[in-house]
Amino acid sequence: MELVNALSLIASELAAREAPESAASSLELAEALAGATDLQESALAALIGRVDVAGEQQRWGYPSVRAWLRSKLGMRESRAKERLTLARQLHRVPEIAKRLAAGELSYGYAVTVADSVARLDDADCGRAEAMLLEMADQGFSAGKVAAFGSRIRDVIAERDGTEDAPDEDSRRGYARSWITTTRSLDGGRYVKGWLDPEDAAIWDGTLAPLAKPAGPEDRRDVAERTAAALSSVLSGGHKASKVTVICDLETLTGGKAPARLADGTPIPAAQARRIALAAGVSPLLLGRGNTPLYLGYRERFASAAQRQVLETLYPTCAVRGCETPGTLCEVDHVGGWALGNSPTDIDQLTLTCGWHNRFKHASPDQIEITKDRDGLYVYRLLPPSDTRSASGNGPPGGVGWAA
Repeated sequence: MELVNALSLIASELAAREAPESAASSLELAEALAGATDLQESALAALIGRVDVAGEQQRWGYPSVRAWLRSKLGMRESRAKERLTLARQLHRVPEIAKRLAAGELSYGYAVTVADSVARLDDADCGRAEAMLLEMADQGFSAGKVAAFGSRIRDVIAERDGTEDAPDEDSRRGYARSWITTTRSLDGGRYVKGWLDPEDAAIWDGTLAPLAKPAGPEDRRDVAERTAAALSSVLSGGHKASKVTVICDLETLTGGKAPARLADGTPIPAAQARRIALAAGVSPLLLGRGNTPLYLGYRERFASAAQRQVLETLYPTCAVRGCETPGTLCEVDHVGGWALGNSPTDIDQLTLTCGWHNRFKHASPDQIEITKDRDGLYVYRLLPPSDTRSASGNGPPGGVGWAA
């Protein structure tokens, strides 16, 4: 921690200084600083790897390491995935790990190789590491190395008979929805496509509720549950969709104010009026202060209607930083009331993902509940009690961790 704190002080001093007037000096310093940053990435990968193996992030209220990296460290999904891949693969590519830690290999090359070998067995991994490292030594760019890494996976897939279906069409554009399918040799189908916002809303409203885990013993991942939900709809096992168009009465009766879908996608007034009358689509009319007034043809203020209101108000889990869509969340009684044992009022409910719903009830002292300026509930994660410093906002002896 002393080294990390010292590094933070040096980085703060560097960030506060202006770049030199000399472009040549700036170039030289940028290259040196990038090398030092790569060394930090080596140390960071080791730390992330230790957290990942121990599952420590769950004690702090994060369901996965990627969720922790996105929420607490502020990484974009692509960067979080990249760093986690490197952390998990470093032990499988010892030469890469050694050279990265010694400052002899850039982070870009290291993560490119790590990603290329992630889906290879240990024998193929060793051979691929040597080949890709040789390309880096010969001066090939990280992009060229990545392309060759993908080709290595293709060659191995062809050898093992596990190659993916060819990419049908990646340049159709995004003006209209489209879906392509390719039949596999075993009678199945590969599916690829893109949906415009209107069709995506129908997809989410129909499939998301059906794709939830069937219970604590349901071990299927989201992709498998979504496929099962789609199969249920196509076979006629489920016919009702829950798509909500949010607008005010003036918009629905001829006004020009835009409406929006439950995920926040803006919808022109004319289009809103058209799709609000479609089967399976419910208009949510709002009064002053965004107060829900009416839920279209669906039963008013029943439990199903209350959930629909919540899905329009909470596009994601109420836990700050959690990106689980509201349509995949569970209804949570903010005060901890048991469903059926006390009144279920709309102003006492919110949405939380299944993981954070269980975490809230198991560790209530690690959830801070407030309301934002719009009156919506916001849950903030607090560190475990045994790691909080005297000030209550961080682990002992280190850099503060804001709740």
